[in-house]
Amino acid sequence: MNSSNPLNLLASTAFGIEAVTARELQTLGYKTEILGSGRVRFAGNYNDAMKANLHLRTADRVLIEVAQIPAGDFDALFDGVKELPWEAFIDAEGAFPVKGRSYQSQLTSVPAVQRATKRAIVERLQSAHGEKLPESGATYTVEVAIAKDIATLTIDTSGAGLARRGYLDAERHSPMKTTLAAALVQLSHWNPDRPLVDPFCGSGVVLIEAAMIGRKMVPGLLRDFALVDWPAVDQEAWLDLLEEARAQVLETLPESIIGYDEDGSALRLARQQAIDAGVDHNIHFQRQSFAELTSKRKYGCLITSTPYDDHSRARREQWEFHCSFPGVLRQLPTWSHFILTAFPEFERAIGQEATKRRKMYNGRTECHYYQYHGPPPPKANDESAPESAEQQPRRSFTPAFGGLDDKAKEQAQLLKNRLSKRARHLRRWPKKGIHCYRLYERDIPEIPLVIDLYHDYLHITDYDRPHDRTPAQYADWLDHMAEAAREVLEIPEGHVFVKHRTRQSGNTQHEKVAEESKIVVVEEGGLKFEANLSDYVDTGLFLDHRNLRSQFRDEASGKRVLNLFCYTGAFSVYAAAGGATSTTSVDLNANYLDWAGRNFQLNGLSISKHHFIRSDVMDYLRNQRPEPKFDLAIVDVPTFSNSKRTDDVWDVQDDHVELIGLTLNLLSEGGVLYFSNNFRRFKLNEEALENVQIREISKHTVPEDFRNQRIHRCWKMVRKTGKASNDITEGHG
Repeated sequence: MNSSNPLNLLASTAFGIEAVTARELQTLGYKTEILGSGRVRFAGNYNDAMKANLHLRTADRVLIEVAQIPAGDFDALFDGVKELPWEAFIDAEGAFPVKGRSYQSQLTSVPAVQRATKRAIVERLQSAHGEKLPESGATYTVEVAIAKDIATLTIDTSGAGLARRGYLDAERHSPMKTTLAAALVQLSHWNPDRPLVDPFCGSGVVLIEAAMIGRKMVPGLLRDFALVDWPAVDQEAWLDLLEEARAQVLETLPESIIGYDEDGSALRLARQQAIDAGVDHNIHFQRQSFAELTSKRKYGCLITSTPYDDHSRARREQWEFHCSFPGVLRQLPTWSHFILTAFPEFERAIGQEATKRRKMYNGRTECHYYQYHGPPPPKANDESAPESAEQQPRRSFTPAFGGLDDKAKEQAQLLKNRLSKRARHLRRWPKKGIHCYRLYERDIPEIPLVIDLYHDYLHITDYDRPHDRTPAQYADWLDHMAEAAREVLEIPEGHVFVKHRTRQSGNTQHEKVAEESKIVVVEEGGLKFEANLSDYVDTGLFLDHRNLRSQFRDEASGKRVLNLFCYTGAFSVYAAAGGATSTTSVDLNANYLDWAGRNFQLNGLSISKHHFIRSDVMDYLRNQRPEPKFDLAIVDVPTFSNSKRTDDVWDVQDDHVELIGLTLNLLSEGGVLYFSNNFRRFKLNEEALENVQIREISKHTVPEDFRNQRIHRCWKMVRKTGKASNDITEGHG
C-alpha cells in the first residue's frame, strides 16, 4: 500500500448535481468523467482522495473504485470479488464492513450479496495476510452495488457522509443536506460582492454554506475522514492540506447575508449552527414573514427552498402561497431569484416561466430548481447602468419579476389626461355636499379601472381581464396607473388604495382582502359615514345609491322603516336623519351591524328607536306574522350568497319573488318597497307578484358620475289593498 499509487476515484453525489461536483473537481485540478446516476469519476492517489474529501462541497462521498465485475449469479460474484487485489487497499488489521445495493439484477437479496462479498474478501486477505484478520484497525467500508448484473466494488474514503460538515446539530434534523445547499449556491449567480437573502432560511444551511464559500472556508475543516487513519496515507501530507486550507480563509465578506423565517426555534438553531461553523458574524438572522421581504440593496440574489406540504388539505393554501410570490419579488427589480421547490405547479402559480430550471432531489423528494435571472451588476466603469425599474426601457433593463414597457407609460399619460378632464367637470360637487363620487369607470378600454374619490383619498378597483403581462408586470403596471392618478389629482401620498376584484365566487357578498383597517370618516348629504378603504373590496358606502339614499330620506319622515341586507346601515342612517319614527336593520354579519351602529353614533342619532337584528334575511321574514309593521322598506340584495352560518344558498333570480312577497306582507297599505340589485341578467317576475304597483326607476337612481348607467337596477313597489299571495310566497320557498 503506497500513498502515491494511482487510484480510480469516484465522487458520489445527489441526482441532478453531478455537473456541479465535476466543476468543483476541475477547479481542484482534476479531469472528470460524469457517469450519471450521481457519480463522477476522476483519477488520483491517496493524497488526492484526502484533498477531495476536504474540499468538495456538493459530493456525498469520495470512493475508491476497485473494479466492476459480472454478477449474474452468486458463484460469479464470489469468484470475481476474490480475484481482486484487496490486500493492496486493506491492511492485515483493517476492519472491512460490507454494504450492498441491487437494482434490476438476478441477485435480489442484498444481505446474501453482502455475505458472499464478505467471504470472498476474507479468503483473499487470508491468502495475503495470514489466517488471522482481527479487524481491529482502521475502517475500510466496502460497497457492492449491483445494477443489471454488473457489480461495482468500491471502498469509502470519507467515513460519515460529506454532508456532515461538523457544524450541524446532531440531535436536530435539517430539512436540507448541506451538499444540496452548497449546490444551490454554486448554481446561482451569487458571489461575495452581491447581497444574499434566504426568506425561508429555516436552520440556515444555505446561508452558512454561502458564507463558507464566500470566505473560502473548505467544508471538511471541522470533521475527520476514514482514510486519514489508513496506514497508506501520508500523515504529513494531510497536515499540509489542513494548513493550506486554513491559510486561504478570508476574514469577512464585502456584502451582507440575511436569513428570514417565521419560525423562532429554527432561527435559534440557525444562529447556533452559524456560530459552530465560524460564520455567525457574516449572517444576520431575523424573524420576518415572506410578505415583508424588501431590500434597498441592488443586484442581490435570493436563494431559497420553499416550505411544501403535499397533504391534499394544504394544496389550496400552497397554491395561494405561491401565487403571492410575484407581488413580493417584484419589489426587488435588480435581483436574481433561485427557488427550489417540490410544488409541482410553481411556474403556473406565479404566472411566469423560469429562465432556467433543473430537476433535483432533496432527500427522496423530487424538486425543481427555478432560476429567474435579473440584470447583471454594472461594471465598475459603466456609468449608464440602470438604478431602478423606471429606467428599464431606456437602459434595456429587464427585471426578473415585473417591469414597465413604453406602452404602460403611454397609458399612464392617457389616464392622467382623462382624470384631469373629469376632475374639472366635477370640481363643483363638494360645494353641493358631494365629497365621494366616481371619477373614472373604465373610460379607456385598455385601462379597465374604476377610480372613486373619497374626499382626498382615492379608491381604485382593478377588474379581471385578459392581458399579456405576467402577474408581477401587471402589478407594476397597476402601481404605475395608481401613481399617475395620484399625481394628476394631487392626492397626498399614502391616500391611494388599490383593490383587485375577481368574479364573485358566492362565498361572501363583500370579500375581505386585507387587514390594514384604514378607516376614514366621509361625508355625504350632510351625513357622516365610516369608510374602510383598505380591507374590503367594497368600502362600506355604495356610491351608486347616492340618489336613492337621498330620495329615501325625503320619504322617511314619520314612517316605520325596514332595511333588509342592511350592510353598514347607510339607508337606515338616512331614514333616521329624515325623521323616521323607527328603523329596523337586518343582516347576518355582526361586523356590519356594529359598523351600522357606529354610523348612527357619528351622526348623533339616538338608537333607542332603531333596531339592529342579526339574522338571515329569509329566516327573519319567514318568522314574521304577515301584518303591517312598516311603511317604507329598502332591499338591496346580493346576487348570490353562501354563508357559513346558514345552510341556505341565496340566489336573487330564484328567490326574489318570495323575498318581495314576504316583505310586502309586512308593509302597511300604500307602503313603499324599494328593491335593488346589480345582477346584469336579472329579470323581475312581475307576473308572480300580486297586489303591488311596480315601476322601474333605475334611470333616476343611478348618479350621473357613473358611466355604467346599469350599475344597478331599482324598482319602486307600492303595496295595494290586500296582502301578498301565500301561494306565491310559499311556492318560491
